[in-house]
Amino acid sequence: MKRALAIVGLAVAVSAAALGQGVATVKCEQLAKLALPKVQITSAESVSAGAFTPPKTESPWLRGNPGFYKKLAAFCRVTAVGRPSRDSDIKIEVWMPVSGWNGRFQGQGNGGFAGEIDYHLMGIAVKDGYATAGTDTGHAATGTDARWALGHPEKIIDFGYRAIHEMTQMGKAATQAFYGEHPRHSYFASCSNGGRQALMEAQRFPADYDGIMAGAPANFWTHLLASALWGAQVTTLKPASYIPASKLPAIAAAVNAACDARDGVADGILNDPRQCRFDPASLLCRGSDSDKCLTAAQANTLKRLYTGVHDSRGREVYAGLLPGAELGDGGWKTWITGDGPGKSLMFEFGNGFFSNMVYDQARWNYKTANLDEAVKAADSKTARILNATDPNLKGFQARGGKLILYHGWNDPAISALNSVAYYRQVVGALGRQTTDSFVRLYMVPGMQHCFEGPGADSFGEPGTNVPKDPEHDLQVALEQWVEQGKAPGAIIATKYINDEDRTKGIKMTRPLCPYPQAAKYEGKGDRNQAGSFECAAGVN
Repeated sequence: MKRALAIVGLAVAVSAAALGQGVATVKCEQLAKLALPKVQITSAESVSAGAFTPPKTESPWLRGNPGFYKKLAAFCRVTAVGRPSRDSDIKIEVWMPVSGWNGRFQGQGNGGFAGEIDYHLMGIAVKDGYATAGTDTGHAATGTDARWALGHPEKIIDFGYRAIHEMTQMGKAATQAFYGEHPRHSYFASCSNGGRQALMEAQRFPADYDGIMAGAPANFWTHLLASALWGAQVTTLKPASYIPASKLPAIAAAVNAACDARDGVADGILNDPRQCRFDPASLLCRGSDSDKCLTAAQANTLKRLYTGVHDSRGREVYAGLLPGAELGDGGWKTWITGDGPGKSLMFEFGNGFFSNMVYDQARWNYKTANLDEAVKAADSKTARILNATDPNLKGFQARGGKLILYHGWNDPAISALNSVAYYRQVVGALGRQTTDSFVRLYMVPGMQHCFEGPGADSFGEPGTNVPKDPEHDLQVALEQWVEQGKAPGAIIATKYINDEDRTKGIKMTRPLCPYPQAAKYEGKGDRNQAGSFECAAGVN
């Protein structure tokens, strides 16, 4: 949908020499006079090289290392507030390099319930030459806090889809005003809720972006959060059913013993965990209970978590988790077990959604909820606003858009099977040939939620640092597909010895293959080198 953009009092004097050179054609401060429908520019300031200090955020990873900003070249920073409704208060920032603009616009997404701008990712974008925009989606909170939604249906709409579109329109308008030309190509890449935002853009606003990267998308939002509710009940309503984090090493070891070598390489990574036939009953305690075994109640809990959520009539509500990579900072302790009953992220997201967005009850109690009724209520009230499940992407495809999906096979937050299901639905709606012309899905062995896990988890997704070429960097491959028409094939993913200090070297590389292909060890060569693997037919 095109929007009439009025630029009031802004004289754009563009020299022929400046056009196409990525150089600003007006002073940044003049953008304070940029007039856009239902958007108020609150500041426009030039930021000198190395002078930016990110605002305080509740989530430190959204700021990153303060030293990072000391290396940024000069950029123009525009802040604004979008008010598409009477209850909207959408904070937006647009950053544009003063020189060296690459002609591209890059939109930034949000994880969880949003509420904060990712300044680190905006800084990376500017460093790489992009004009970029970010938003809090209309509220100030941490990504695990949904209390802002209670009694604010318009803010839920802003969070659901409206804020990212407003950010995109405002960001492009500011970019055009600053450089004197429209971005030649626009891209959006994000993960988790950001992956949901990515698919929402492709489905609702196909003209916003030319290339979209959707990681681990929470696009089936209502059923995903219903699975969090179900998981909370399964693991805690009966105290004996709770699996303490201290038992996760035993579970992980048993899974690897049963399934790791099936792909020809015993490395702690399940190439396709759908083929794993691990039976939790094999861990049943033969004597007294200990961290090395499971009680009957705990084995039943584990089996149910792998099986997934079904309603009272046996119909699947949401896919289950896949075995493998239960350990690690991004593993089951963070998302499923926590440090004790009710202390994992599963509880925070499930409770936050149903109490504040579905039932409008701050004291809503998950323990007394009925799953069938909760799913029905969530779908009835919020599916149209929050779900991005439409497989008919003809509008996006017709204008030349390209979409790349990726998902870690061992994601404990959002079942990897959800992305496989959505991809199949797109194929079913559009046909294999049409889908192949503009969609790719990459399933990442051993990766947990968006990153981490034993698998190779750096391949150009937001926030990662890999060689800037289409063989290693999924973003570069997407741009090549959009701008040159060359479709991506296998991508070489990297696992660093230390993700926090990558100067310590590389642990291994592996190819990521376009689904349904999968990497297969050729039977010779270094198993830590991508060159020892080939993309072969996998399980569809």
